[in-house]
Amino acid sequence: MQPIKIGTRGSKLALWQAYHVANLLKAKGLASEIITIDTKGDQILDVSIAKIGSKGVFTEELEVQLASGDIDIAVHSAKDMQSSLPEEFELIAFTEREKVNDIILSHREGIDYKNPSIPLVLGTSSTRRVATLKHYYPHIQTVEVRGNLQTRIAKMEAGLCDGLLLAYAGAHRMGFDPLIRHELSLDEFTPAVGQGSVGIEAAVNLDPKIRAEIIAATHHAETGYRLVAERSYLKVLEGGCSIPVFALAVVENGVLRLRGGIVSLDGTERIIHEVEGENNQAEELGKLLAEKVLQSGGERILKEIKTTLKK
Repeated sequence: MQPIKIGTRGSKLALWQAYHVANLLKAKGLASEIITIDTKGDQILDVSIAKIGSKGVFTEELEVQLASGDIDIAVHSAKDMQSSLPEEFELIAFTEREKVNDIILSHREGIDYKNPSIPLVLGTSSTRRVATLKHYYPHIQTVEVRGNLQTRIAKMEAGLCDGLLLAYAGAHRMGFDPLIRHELSLDEFTPAVGQGSVGIEAAVNLDPKIRAEIIAATHHAETGYRLVAERSYLKVLEGGCSIPVFALAVVENGVLRLRGGIVSLDGTERIIHEVEGENNQAEELGKLLAEKVLQSGGERILKEIKTTLKK
């Protein structure tokens, strides 16, 4: 069998993900080859993701290569995946999930984000994180910081901000644990859908035998149930990187529990609900949660957000 061609973005973190998948394949006796591809999200660093348009910012160019057969699979941060894929593509596997928390990373010790009397500027490119800060910690200032993790850290150290608001998974995978100053509460900073997992995308016409072997080597079943529930919720809300929606599913004692909601851009309103059921109800649970959130004010907030982002 020919080596499985893995498409990836070229950042160090994206390459870590690609090699992680390659190692999972290798453990099952499957050879692979890694092919790096530039995406729009990597090329345009001086404009916020919300302004570029959140759908496919980090995935579109990879999908072109999938469609042509130049690559067999594309590897993404699951949280970067848009809620609805073009019909010719599918997510076939999710790797075992890393710790899902958001963190504050800084070159400075003693960062105190809870003290309103101490000025603090945090860098982030996430509307969810900015809105959550405005809700819980309105004294904190934020600044837009884009680029790969190493670029963001360099900007921070150059004085752009005091710290960075990031996902634990990326910082940990890049070996920056010594700079993690705070691991943030999941109740306050409920993560983006899919945060902490690596998603594997393929064209629907991929050879079924190859598809089955990739799934057997890389897919983590519990993570899969969790992400199906979260992504089902996201799909109803049509959330992309620029919409501050959040959801986290956990499996405890055989019960799949999904908690999520939406926060207004100015942080004044935050709606959150929880549903639970069995693993095989994951998709239905996502839809049920979305219904609860929309009916309790989420629909109005979502319209306001979309109107604001169009300006």
